[in-house]
Amino acid sequence: MPAFMPDQTTTVPRFEELAAPSHWRTVDFISDLHLQTSEPATVAAFERYLATVEADALFILGDLFEVWVGDDALREPGSFEAQACAALKTAAQRMPVYFMHGNRDFLAGPAFLAHCGVTGLSDPAVLGFGGQRFVLSHGDLLCLDDVDYQRFRVQARSEAWQTQFLSQPLAMRRAQARGIRQESEARKQSGATYADVDGPAAIAWLQAAQAHTLIHGHTHRPAHHGLAPGLQRVVLSDWDAAALPPRAETLRLSVAGLERIPLVPMYERS
Repeated sequence: MPAFMPDQTTTVPRFEELAAPSHWRTVDFISDLHLQTSEPATVAAFERYLATVEADALFILGDLFEVWVGDDALREPGSFEAQACAALKTAAQRMPVYFMHGNRDFLAGPAFLAHCGVTGLSDPAVLGFGGQRFVLSHGDLLCLDDVDYQRFRVQARSEAWQTQFLSQPLAMRRAQARGIRQESEARKQSGATYADVDGPAAIAWLQAAQAHTLIHGHTHRPAHHGLAPGLQRVVLSDWDAAALPPRAETLRLSVAGLERIPLVPMYERS
């Protein structure tokens, strides 16, 4: 491992450290499923994946849900949240599952983690596996050019903002969530472009963490990007099982390296 020196001009966050147990042979990473009632094919693909995955651990790096309006939604009889979490709860009983907040499900709290039996993971985090270190992030914190979003991110992560939002009746929060989804869809239909991860900031994170690879989601642009000699970032795929062609894949880490595994064609062949 080279002795990296972080760029002193760039502020880097603190990293949560996680060391993989020696018996782990494969680890899966997914993100940006955006589970919602209007996308039943994606929900079904997620449930099938959880029922068949043979990895030793699963890391969900944000935006598992299109929106999370509060943990009390789990207590609502017949709620989508409770139904969607059932498969996750079952999977977490046979393998460790780690959950990192995204920009859509940042309100998933302790009751959600306890209900599903999953472990919360700070953003960013460092995973030690096979003698290497991997930086894990949802990715939104590195999209520095999206200034308006970064301002909102700071506000929405504050205790005051979250307390005020969660104090509203559940029905009111759901209505606001529908409005957010409609605005998001309208922006996509307009062809608006989204900010990408800032390269120098990503390099600074890797240098500070003494890692070679950053794994993240958020941008919906799955690819491997070289950042600097020996440094790379690997972007996870979003999921849309009803798209043509369908999108649903996991990034699998083993001692052999990183491999993208498409899931929807696999299920269609079975």
